[in-house]
Amino acid sequence: MLRVGTSGETTGSLEFRTATEADVPAVVALVESAYRGERSRAGWTTEADLLDGRRTGPDEVGAALADARGRLLLAERNGDLVACCRLSHENDSGRDRGAALFGMFAVRPDLQAAGLGRLVLAEAERVAREEWGAGRIEMQVLTPRAELIAWYERRGYARTGTTSPFPYGDERFGLPRHAGLEFETLVKRLS
Repeated sequence: MLRVGTSGETTGSLEFRTATEADVPAVVALVESAYRGERSRAGWTTEADLLDGRRTGPDEVGAALADARGRLLLAERNGDLVACCRLSHENDSGRDRGAALFGMFAVRPDLQAAGLGRLVLAEAERVAREEWGAGRIEMQVLTPRAELIAWYERRGYARTGTTSPFPYGDERFGLPRHAGLEFETLVKRLS
């Protein structure tokens, strides 16, 4: 259990646990609220100017739960879901003890910029390093998200220059409002 403070006020304890099937609707709602629609504009992680449509759905969250190589990590305060992330790992013992992949990261919009994201990221890194023995953690971030990329860089992540195109035409990832969207891979060494 961790203590988290925001703007000088006591926020209560933050507890981490692995998601279960019963958590699927709450995780979908949290991720959607952090990235899509007007509610997402209450926080700074919104993608509402870049993408419409959904960010995730019960099918993706269910697949994350079913993936034996991964974990959907939840952060709760006083029993309320406040943040989440998905971790998965490769068995890549030939290179750097393997990579952990980080995604589906969301913090409730009204609690963003309060230090919760930093704590969730630190817990994900701890799991990857201590429980899985990963030598690095990787993620993909939309390249127009300069403020978000800078946030990760301040936490030790490096831009790789490796990009991949946004999956235009696949509504499971959202409806792009701009042409030319792509993801860049960021990486951090964990050793």
